[in-house]
Amino acid sequence: MNTSNMGAGDGIYLDNNATTMIDPKVVEAMMPYLTTYYGNASSQHGFGAPIAKAIARAREQVADLIGAQYPDEIIFTSCASESDNTALWTALWTQKNKNEIVTTKLEHPAIIDTCSFLEARGVNVKYLSAMQNGSLDPKAFESLLTDKTALASIMWANNETGNIYPVEQLADIAAAHNVLFHSDAVQAVGKIAIDVKNTQVRMLSFSGHKLHAPKGVGALYVRRGTRFLPYLHGGHQERGRRAGTENVPYIVGLGVACELAKAHLDELNTRVRALRDKLEQGIVSTIPEVIVTGKDTDRTPNTLNVAFKFIEGEAILLMLNEYGIAASSGSACSSESLEPSHVMQAMGIPFSAAHGTIRFSLSRFTTEAEIDEVLRVLPGIIERLRELSPYWNLNKPKVINASHEFDPDSDERH
Repeated sequence: MNTSNMGAGDGIYLDNNATTMIDPKVVEAMMPYLTTYYGNASSQHGFGAPIAKAIARAREQVADLIGAQYPDEIIFTSCASESDNTALWTALWTQKNKNEIVTTKLEHPAIIDTCSFLEARGVNVKYLSAMQNGSLDPKAFESLLTDKTALASIMWANNETGNIYPVEQLADIAAAHNVLFHSDAVQAVGKIAIDVKNTQVRMLSFSGHKLHAPKGVGALYVRRGTRFLPYLHGGHQERGRRAGTENVPYIVGLGVACELAKAHLDELNTRVRALRDKLEQGIVSTIPEVIVTGKDTDRTPNTLNVAFKFIEGEAILLMLNEYGIAASSGSACSSESLEPSHVMQAMGIPFSAAHGTIRFSLSRFTTEAEIDEVLRVLPGIIERLRELSPYWNLNKPKVINASHEFDPDSDERH
């Protein structure tokens, strides 16, 4: 197979936490707004009216998926990274007497890198440590909150491991301390049920291209009553909260994608989860010395992160690619680094395994035949790479345990 120019219908795509294919129904819904309806939503004439109506409908569809009480709590953005930046900055701008942010080292670079930028400019950023299985301790979270904390930002689900964090509980704790709570919910929206109106989450970010909408559109939920200052200036769009002419076709696409995601939520949590579990069970039963990261915690139904000891994840990806199989070794926004994933480091995964992590992320378009093919070729790939690995030959166990789960009492550390 020619793997240098792959697209729809080519190979096996198991990198859906990086991006997803656009659902054909989404493309169909977008087309009239790329061809026929080209007016500006701000215009008062007849060309603007259908555009404004389409944006309003999309806002309702997005609000419905996440359980927002009011459609006007949804602000359309270019992506989740913009939404995350907006949430962090507005929390600081609107609370001049507060100069602290609480977050974790498990977050997406959109949060971590922005916090680093803010730290260098005098903001006090506190990081909640993760436990070894990737979970978070609510009591430890509460201990970090002070009367100077402007915002707590904790992702709803991890992009690498699929770990689902106790966001509702953490948001309750934050509210009790008069602290705004934001969640980067990119990997949760459309995969698990979210009813944001019944939580203390004040702001929530997500991106269209992670749920079968196009790249270049995202959303920020801001609960009514939350003090807010815009991140972008120069226009009155989005009720003055985000300047710039609306990307109408993409906003329409996001709305339809959200409607479809809600309709397919049960399927994702049954059929797709079963496929993920089949892949996991097949790997641990045929390949020695592997760690399923975050296995003993609640995870999104589509995500499997496996650490293969004593080999490099990049080498595994290259060989999988030769078979037309696409997976990932970490966050798509930062996976060019040769360092172990910051998430694996934060979880305390042994160095011998942290370099060999592979994320398989499924979607509602994944088939059982595709999972069977991965299980057919992957054991041979791992065996060949380990034969070439001096680290494997030095550490090859004399007796291979039937259970390949990570021993949390092991002395092996970074």
